[in-house]
Amino acid sequence: MPSDASRDTVMIVDDNHDELHLLVDAIEDAGITALAATNGAAALSLLDKLIPNLVVLDAVMPGLDGFETCRRIKSETRFAHLPVIFMTGLKAPEDVLKGLESGGVDYVTKPVNIAELLARVRVHIANGRVAFGARVALDATGRYLLATDGLGQARWSTPQAGSLLAAAFDQVNAADLKLPTEVSALARRLIEAGELEKAQPLVARGTSEVCIAFLGKSGPDEYLFRLTASSSRSEDEMLSDDLGLTPREAEVLIWTARGKSNREISEILLISPRTVNKHLERIFSKLGVENRASATSVAMRALAARS
Repeated sequence: MPSDASRDTVMIVDDNHDELHLLVDAIEDAGITALAATNGAAALSLLDKLIPNLVVLDAVMPGLDGFETCRRIKSETRFAHLPVIFMTGLKAPEDVLKGLESGGVDYVTKPVNIAELLARVRVHIANGRVAFGARVALDATGRYLLATDGLGQARWSTPQAGSLLAAAFDQVNAADLKLPTEVSALARRLIEAGELEKAQPLVARGTSEVCIAFLGKSGPDEYLFRLTASSSRSEDEMLSDDLGLTPREAEVLIWTARGKSNREISEILLISPRTVNKHLERIFSKLGVENRASATSVAMRALAARS
């Protein structure tokens, strides 16, 4: 049994007290700390005090139902990585879709099969931990990344991207990212068009201009964009231009040069380790080198020549 300090934590939200107690006992018996809330408002209040690893949320509750509770959870940047599993007696496809569209990652039907729920809880806690680790890595390494939902509304951003948008658009607050209408509209158009890697200028009203490039889907109803100041070029853009690499190959080379493993690069760029390896094979071929060390040397020389 893990120590209390290392135990995962799951919040159970259900207005049925008997079901709530049953689930809390099952979660605790599985070696996971359980938090209990009997309605959506109580769940949101509890989240202000403690962020669990996962939320199990009843879809149908009086007052603030599970769908709206999930939307409010996902509207806050600090909860963007938090997996939500819906419990529901609703089995129609449109009800399941409604849960997923509100930000849920999975659902179980009532009456809940405890063994099935525990299996799903463990999988999504592990996936959430990977996603959160990747977010921390992105925040710490200065990436100008923005994630939106399918409507172009912000899900999260790295601090650097928030600051860039705040400088370009007077009404944007970097601490509480609310995208201007034109930014959301452009993000939505890029998602619908699937224009991967094609940077588009934003019409800025502040002191800087910004370009946005669509990188792809990064999660359920989550789409990732890279931002750049139009007046400056990032290191990966320099390598792309100078070494004849694609934008993605240049990104992989940058992280390789920084000593990251294929697994770490895959988490940072939200691609599979196998895809990272394929990019490295093409990079080695284009640069005429045979290994990571030689590719790193070429990258460092190219960047030094530009400094």
